[in-house]
Amino acid sequence: MQKRARVIYNPTSGREIIKKNLADVLTILENAGYVTSSHATTPEENDAKNEARKAVEDRYDLVVAAGGDGTINEVINGIAEQEYRPKVGIIPTGTTNDFARALKIPRDVIKATEIIAKGESVAMDIGKANDTYFINIGGGGRITELTYDVPSRLKTMLGQLAYYLKGIEMLPSLKATRVRVEYDDGVFEGEAMFFLLGLTNSIGGFEKIAPDAKLDDGKFSLILVKKVNLAEFIRLVTLALRGDHIKEPNVIYVKSEKVTVLSDDQMLINLDGELGGETPMTFQNLKQHISFFANVADIPAADLNNKQVEMID
Repeated sequence: MQKRARVIYNPTSGREIIKKNLADVLTILENAGYVTSSHATTPEENDAKNEARKAVEDRYDLVVAAGGDGTINEVINGIAEQEYRPKVGIIPTGTTNDFARALKIPRDVIKATEIIAKGESVAMDIGKANDTYFINIGGGGRITELTYDVPSRLKTMLGQLAYYLKGIEMLPSLKATRVRVEYDDGVFEGEAMFFLLGLTNSIGGFEKIAPDAKLDDGKFSLILVKKVNLAEFIRLVTLALRGDHIKEPNVIYVKSEKVTVLSDDQMLINLDGELGGETPMTFQNLKQHISFFANVADIPAADLNNKQVEMID
């Protein structure tokens, strides 16, 4: 029986680049031995998630998510809770593409599709936040809200620069939130500017915020910044761009399989750049839960516990 591939794509992402190249994408996959079909997502809530769930129910061998981190997140939420989980291919056409960057998948649509067709994949960790799944980043605190505060039109026009501009705009309004953060080896209780849970080393387009993150070790990289003044916050951000923040006394940086966050004040939770609810929330790392096609040769050995390549027959 021939293998089947379902391409779920955001037609407006990346100035409609996937829409313009869809025929070539399907041809490459067909030449790799797949019977292909596609679905263009709509603004309807959970459309990509529901379509991915249908692909699981129909026992597709491959689901390709084409779009930004939000589209990929939705597709994974349609797959992650199922007993049968097809392999996943990524065609990144969004603004930051953190997850694709960690897998060394280029932004070029054709080159990304060729990586899928090559057939090399690795089993990756994903996160679960209460009943929702995420693939790259979970977080809370005012600064983490900027990804869904930036209008879609501005992201299309300015790309990554839109986030930088919004971050600068938000700096004067930053304030700490009183939280209780429970992790494998300890507890933090006090005021914090924000916390991040990284599944990869690429967060917001920067690759040194979680410098020793592994993609398949079953642990989050927890980064928590305690209450600081604005000048100290800016200094920590500058250090983070170089990966020099993790030993600072106002930063907690640990590995943990499970993290629970509670707060008396409202704290919104960011999951892969989208609003994911609010505290209280428990995060669980699901070790090597889904296999993703990747440019395996270019992934540093330090990023994987088990650099064992899975091949498609």
